[in-house]
Formats: sequence, C-alpha cells, structure tokens
Amino acid sequence: MARPLTLYEKIWDAHVVERRDDGTCLIYVDRHLVHEVTSPQAFEGLRAAGRRVRRPELTLAVPDHNLPTTPRLGADGRLLPIADAESAAQLDALRANTAEFGIDYIDATAAEQGIVHVIGPELGFTLPGTTLVCGDSHTSAHGALGALAFGIGTSEVEHVLATQTLLLQQSKTMEIRVDGSLGFGVSAKDVILAIIGRIGAAGGTGYVIEFTGEVIRAMSIEGRLT
Repeated sequence: MARPLTLYEKIWDAHVVERRDDGTCLIYVDRHLVHEVTSPQAFEGLRAAGRRVRRPELTLAVPDHNLPTTPRLGADGRLLPIADAESAAQLDALRANTAEFGIDYIDATAAEQGIVHVIGPELGFTLPGTTLVCGDSHTSAHGALGALAFGIGTSEVEHVLATQTLLLQQSKTMEIRVDGSLGFGVSAKDVILAIIGRIGAAGGTGYVIEFTGEVIRAMSIEGRLT
C-alpha cells in the first residue's frame, strides 16, 4: 500500500504541467508577488524580447524594500521625494512597469502597502494549496497558510511573468513535529531557533519542511508566519 502523500507532494502533483525524462517538471505558478528590487531587469527582459505578461491578474506588485521609514507625505499632503537616487529610480521603475504591463500595483501611500511577504496573507492573495513565488528570500513564510511558496531570482521572475510557470526539480520532504505546549514567554521565534539549533542552518537544504504537532496546531497565523 502506497504511503499517504504529504501536503507538498499533493500541491506539486496538482501543478505539474510537464514532466521531463531527467526528473525536472514544469510547474504552474498560481500567485506571483513582485517588488522594486528584483523586478526591473525582469521587465526589461520582457520588453527586449517583445513579450507580454502571461497572466497579469495573478501578479501583485508592492514597493517595500527601498521605501524610507520617514513619512511619505508632507504637511500639505504632497508626496515627499526620496533622497536616495537609486531607491527612487527602482520605485519609479516598478510603478511604470506595472502600469505598462497591466499588473495590479499597491501604491506606496496606500493603506494596503506593506512588506511584500506580509501583504499577501493580509489581503487574501495567499491561498492554501496554491503555488506562490516572489523575488524575496522570505517568501517561504507564506507556507504558514498551506501554500507551496519560495523565493526566486530575477531571471525566474521574468520566466514567471512570461509563462506563469517554472522549471524545477522536486524537493525531498521532511516532517518536523513539535508536540507538547509552550511555556510562559516562549514564542514561535524560540521554537524555530531551537529547531535550527538541532538541524543546523543548512539542515533543510534540498527539502520542503512540513511542521506538524500540537505546538504548531496551537499557533496563530502570525506565529506560523514567523
């Protein structure tokens, strides 16, 4: 009798577009988040090749990395300039690129604006059972909602924009079960640091980890996002 599939394996199998003889698979991408740092070259690549965005409604853009922590609006309600020229250029490019390619853009002054891997869950863009990618190393946080989520590089950002797919090797799976209950003052951050202490900083390389057990079930979504 075959063993039950993990959540990762179920999501993977449901998103395979093509399996190749060497084991790589073309995987459909349900959701794509972009920001101003890893997207300019991707949009320029599309422009140079004369390509459009395959499914613009499945991509959401938000400026976050280069926004200053100082107020964005002056006393008169006007947008204040950004002092760093490179940051300002990247932010301007994101606004222009999303307008040109028909991608939903959350303005820097909008109430919905926030850290790219936080606004996905907040706005309901991240959904259980979906594949989600972003040019940001924290993208796996979306796994807290039962999505298969991971960070990608700029060339892959372009590939997703152009095809809504990625060519990937299937990862191995690992279960980390945390049972019992947390003591007073012990947070989700303490749990993950303890796990890293056990398996090492590179202990999950090549794996998709699924966290299970009583402690994980009792965590809030905010805790799981940690």
